[in-house]
Amino acid sequence: MLKIGVLALQGAVREHIRQIEELGCEAIPVKSVEDLNELNGLILPGGESTTMRKLLDRYNLLEPIRALAAKGIPMFGTCAGLILLAKEIVGYKMPHLGLMDVVVERNSFGRQVDSFEVELSIREIGEDIPAVFIRAPHIVSAGEKVEILAKHEERIVLARDGRFLGCSFHPELTEDTRIMKYFIEMVREYN
Repeated sequence: MLKIGVLALQGAVREHIRQIEELGCEAIPVKSVEDLNELNGLILPGGESTTMRKLLDRYNLLEPIRALAAKGIPMFGTCAGLILLAKEIVGYKMPHLGLMDVVVERNSFGRQVDSFEVELSIREIGEDIPAVFIRAPHIVSAGEKVEILAKHEERIVLARDGRFLGCSFHPELTEDTRIMKYFIEMVREYN
């Protein structure tokens, strides 16, 4: 059985765990370096990216997560998780993990009160997929090997860079598990 970790410092952890288990995998809440052992994949959920970075530093998880990536473990970042994965963040000198070859801009779709839900057509995944945007970032630009999977209002909102999947919105806040299933298939591909 595949073991998928969910960084459990902040954000929609339970919702990710529910979808992982619904799709027949073991979900591991990650709160310490020890929790990273024997994972087949890792999800970096939404939350507040600056707070998440402080917590990653406090619990000494930043370098162990980078080491996990160097071993070839697939990772999926949703909303703030996308910001953590990005190699560059508009307006910031340094990235957080700096793993995915994308440039990301924070809060691209407005503030909390501007949150919304739309249905997206997503390449390789399907049609009419619900997407919940809450203070969402977007991908400003992507490296030439990055696959653009979805856009909203001409902004890139879902992309894949090899074993890294980055998403502007919150698929875990819906009942639709197709994006999680896509990530789990990525994990199988690399394990």
